[in-house]
Amino acid sequence: MPRYNPLVERLAPPPIPSVHAWARAYDGSRGALIDLSQAVPGYPPHADMLKWLGEASASTASTGYGPIEGETALRAAYATHVAGLYGAGFATENIQITSGCNQAFIVAALAVAGAGESVLVTNPFYFNHETTLSMMGVKVELTPCDPENGFLPDVAALKVALHSGIRALALITPNNPTGAVYPPELVAEIFALCREKGVWLLLDETYRDFLPGDGAPHGLFSLPGWEENLIGLYSFSKSFCIPGHRLGAITAGAETIRQIAKIMDNVQICAPRAAQMALTKALPALDDWRMENRAEIARRTEALKTVLGNVEGWEIGAIGAYFAYIRHPFQGVSSEKVAEHLARQAGIVSIPGTYFGEGQDDYLRFAFANADVATIERLEERLKVFAGP
Repeated sequence: MPRYNPLVERLAPPPIPSVHAWARAYDGSRGALIDLSQAVPGYPPHADMLKWLGEASASTASTGYGPIEGETALRAAYATHVAGLYGAGFATENIQITSGCNQAFIVAALAVAGAGESVLVTNPFYFNHETTLSMMGVKVELTPCDPENGFLPDVAALKVALHSGIRALALITPNNPTGAVYPPELVAEIFALCREKGVWLLLDETYRDFLPGDGAPHGLFSLPGWEENLIGLYSFSKSFCIPGHRLGAITAGAETIRQIAKIMDNVQICAPRAAQMALTKALPALDDWRMENRAEIARRTEALKTVLGNVEGWEIGAIGAYFAYIRHPFQGVSSEKVAEHLARQAGIVSIPGTYFGEGQDDYLRFAFANADVATIERLEERLKVFAGP
């Protein structure tokens, strides 16, 4: 009998469907289900975005193969966008359009790390990063993010962890799962360490549009020679409310983009063309709408802080952008068991901390951007009466 690829077979099943199975067992006794599991925008796309998607989908121009690196017009528009954001110079050849940020990570990781080599990720980690590397045969090494330090990476620990066998360090800011926002000076210090060690930095900024303020998230792209070991990852899904259309982007040096294009040609050939055409119009036409969405996510953040401040025993370990990493009050009980009972009994769907790495059993991830302020406020009563497993 033929066998499966052991690198795939040993992976755990995708976590989101298993969590949704708990939700289906909820009897509705506490009110409508509150789904804080998967990070999806809790509001619809702009009407113009839907119109542009419809127009592009109905056009024969979107039905054929497109450039491997992405539609030239979108690459140029995005290069202009990130140039304005970071105050740095970018050209079309610095941009690769992908089918979502998960694919951006896959092709970037393939470009810099081979089977048997090692990539360093933070603990807790985004589970798709860990499983992607594992099924590629890339060794995953962990560097801890201390809860006492707001789940920020520790530079001293990184100095030890970035040994000669590490090919890349994968960081996410604002972080998934914790929501921790890495200060620009910390990002700069980590990048300097990567340059010193000759290690790639894979910087996933999927949620950067939900950072407060108007300044650049960091200054790495302004540094001379940044392209020698920096690859930036991004997703259009959250900012434009189009996760089903699967569009992401990579910002990197021109030579890195050439290497990644080899991989894209085998993985997908080109990202969805209709969505690319629509998005070219949306950048920068929907900037004001996106800024209002950022303000709305900030309101939801404050609402969750208020709720957790009123519920004894539940503590915020870190919060930012789409996520809050919540310490539950049931000491010694696995986070998976707490999350299952929370879904079944209270109708609150979350992700157990244990899905994000070692030593995370005391935590749950709340993807609170899915819910409006009124819904978040309803969490207070449910958490207060939840007796646990």
